[in-house]
Amino acid sequence: MNAPLRKAGVVVLVMFGLLFGNLNWVQGYKADEYRTSDYNRRVTVAEYERPRGIIEADGEPLAENKATDGTLKYLRVYPDKQLYAPVIGYKPVNNAETGIERSEDEFLAGTSDKLFADRLSDMFTGDNTGGGNVVLTLSTRAQEVAWKELTGNERGVAKGAAVALDPRTGAVQALVSMPSYDPNPLASHDEKTFQSAFKKLNEDRDKPLLNRAIGDTKPPGSTMKVLIAAAALQNGYTQQTEIQAGSSYTPPGSGAPIRNAEDEVCPGSRITLKEALTESCNTGFAQLGVKLGADAVKNTAQAFGFGQTDLTVGNLDGGGLPVAASQTGEMANPDGSPDQAALAQSSIGQRDVRMTPLQGAMIAATVANGGKQMRPYLVQQLLSPERRPIYNANPKTLRTPITAQVAADLREMMVSVVENGTGRRARINGFEVGGKTGTAQNAEGASPHGWFIGFAYNDKGEAVSAVCVMLENVSGGHASAVAAQISGLIMRAAAGRGGD
Repeated sequence: MNAPLRKAGVVVLVMFGLLFGNLNWVQGYKADEYRTSDYNRRVTVAEYERPRGIIEADGEPLAENKATDGTLKYLRVYPDKQLYAPVIGYKPVNNAETGIERSEDEFLAGTSDKLFADRLSDMFTGDNTGGGNVVLTLSTRAQEVAWKELTGNERGVAKGAAVALDPRTGAVQALVSMPSYDPNPLASHDEKTFQSAFKKLNEDRDKPLLNRAIGDTKPPGSTMKVLIAAAALQNGYTQQTEIQAGSSYTPPGSGAPIRNAEDEVCPGSRITLKEALTESCNTGFAQLGVKLGADAVKNTAQAFGFGQTDLTVGNLDGGGLPVAASQTGEMANPDGSPDQAALAQSSIGQRDVRMTPLQGAMIAATVANGGKQMRPYLVQQLLSPERRPIYNANPKTLRTPITAQVAADLREMMVSVVENGTGRRARINGFEVGGKTGTAQNAEGASPHGWFIGFAYNDKGEAVSAVCVMLENVSGGHASAVAAQISGLIMRAAAGRGGD
């Protein structure tokens, strides 16, 4: 064989070797990626060959399917539009799911290992059953009341959130974010419809796609005083311990005085801890925080869940909607020494303190549950396509930040806030209600945020609901008063008494 033929033969062998290697690379390593790629139209068509599982609450479908005569056989439909969108999310054709549609995607699609037996049965019967069904913890009545009251609030506030929990289990009874959005166009089979709807929502300055209940943090104002009171009670104080107060307090190292919301609030030099919480005494809690020290304040907040970056709300066995971490801020000078001015402001929920509404509800729930904080969850059950139970939520304790005695003291003090102090509008006939209001200053010249965290016990002494309502930039009057009233209505609905 002459030299040119030998060279040609070597080249051919090398090319065959490369081709063989590439084939094995594709089959052995890249097959899964190509099979599940958003650009693989056959995968998309196959996914829509059978109906996706239903998401439901109280027996009502919140996400279901509509048969079509197109290439994609089923269209995802959301009957209640804006009401549940922050929880459920949406299922677009390009597989970029959000919310529960994302966290429970495999089960809803029928591809989860939990449904292996059902898929195996289909192979023998020839059936093409749908995906698994997800049952949520939400009380549809509480959710409807929360949405109605938030969107129709008396001050015309356009942005806010509400969360209600069962203090005994952590089950989410209501979770509302305002403004919300209609997920139906985002599930459209028409790419232009999806792109247009998403672009409009994504560019909206009010951020309707943001879940404010769990994904956004704001200064909590005087609701922070519950944590400062908890720190004091755990460090030897009692409800009747007198703390320093007064009409004005200027922290060391600061030229900016802290004053109370009104002149008649704790004008005297001393006030009991219980009275200070009842009246929401800024000067008292600012001085108390400074006396306790930054470590005590930060450690107590951390014990309640501040700083946790890995919390999700969904399935207790893993997965769910990610929760933004609440933060206290550093409260220190550049050289590391305590910044008492920052500590004083932080102790009344200002400066760098930031909190999610979910965290606020968890604080109230912890007090109502005797000091034990349950992990919040949204998924109550997973059902097979034939509605056979696959999973039932088993409530889990997340942490125990305070003792039962401290919780009992805080409960009594927070009841006093509603009965005698700033939270009167949260009262519910037939229930013992406790809570704490909060008015938080934010951007200069902007109206304050209004907060309320609280809980309700029924006439059997059972803690039936814990809630947090936050309204952004409330103009006119006490910003927290509207939040307190809405909170009471949500808890009454969650307890089964309606919301009218």
